[in-house]
Amino acid sequence: MRFESITRGDGAFQRSLTAEQVAAVCRRGFGREPVSAVELAGGSFNTTYRVDFGSEPVILRVAPQWSYRIERDFMRHEHASLPFFAPIAGLMPRTLFVDFTHDLVPRDYTFQTMLGGVSGPDGFRALTDKPGFFRQLGEIVRTVHGVRGTRFGRPAGPTFATWSEAVLSIVDDTVADLRDAGLDASDMLEVAALAAKNTAVLDEITEPRLLHGDLWVPNVRLDGERIVGVFDHDRASWGDPAADWSIYEAGRRPGTDRDAFWDTYGRPSDSPAAAWRSALYRAVHTGAVRIERHRLGLADTIPASYEEMAKIVAELR
Repeated sequence: MRFESITRGDGAFQRSLTAEQVAAVCRRGFGREPVSAVELAGGSFNTTYRVDFGSEPVILRVAPQWSYRIERDFMRHEHASLPFFAPIAGLMPRTLFVDFTHDLVPRDYTFQTMLGGVSGPDGFRALTDKPGFFRQLGEIVRTVHGVRGTRFGRPAGPTFATWSEAVLSIVDDTVADLRDAGLDASDMLEVAALAAKNTAVLDEITEPRLLHGDLWVPNVRLDGERIVGVFDHDRASWGDPAADWSIYEAGRRPGTDRDAFWDTYGRPSDSPAAAWRSALYRAVHTGAVRIERHRLGLADTIPASYEEMAKIVAELR
């Protein structure tokens, strides 16, 4: 087997498998060893390989050995939510094999089909009709958000009867993660207090909807002007559509090509309650981004998250 891995420093979050480990998981999943396994760059959470058995290549994704609370069991949430993404199944990779036993390696892993097209960032840069891209994306996100659930929270659990319980759980986990990381959590503690004080506003959301959790340019594939692939729904959850990462990203730069997203998705509510919830969701995303930057060793970018959070907390008070 030809094997290529990425060389990383001792403190890197992502860790490669050995050639022997890759061969072992391939034997378990397919009954044979591959011709080649090449580790792919670009992601920042799972370790990913292009595996070739001599015909169609497949993708091997291996979860990290540890993660923060808000990032825990991502691969299991992705797998548990997969049936509910049926309305866009034609755009998504097919799961070929899953192993959460930790028998062969102390990590979850999955094999999936390889999507066609080019990466979202590469394809997006070459687009002549960027508003058209965002219209396509808005339609896909609207389709996902049309899927109804019965309880709030992560697909593999825990789940909650009310939206406020689910949100408070995420905020509390973020506070704990920030403390574990040695980062100042005082602003997130204030967010937690404000959320607890306004549970009635959160509980105006009574119907759980499916959220992709990370659907934006990096997690699509493009063939020319068309979106032909959607992947990495490991942050999927049941909640308020306005809390999804797609909505956060679509609203970040008003007055740009991103505004075309709303042409197909529909404009969000501008009621006072909806505006307050939107600010809270931005606080949750900002906390998650802070933790991710710390995990990736991007210390210079962390202070900006405190500046952004200060503005959001002022809106929430």
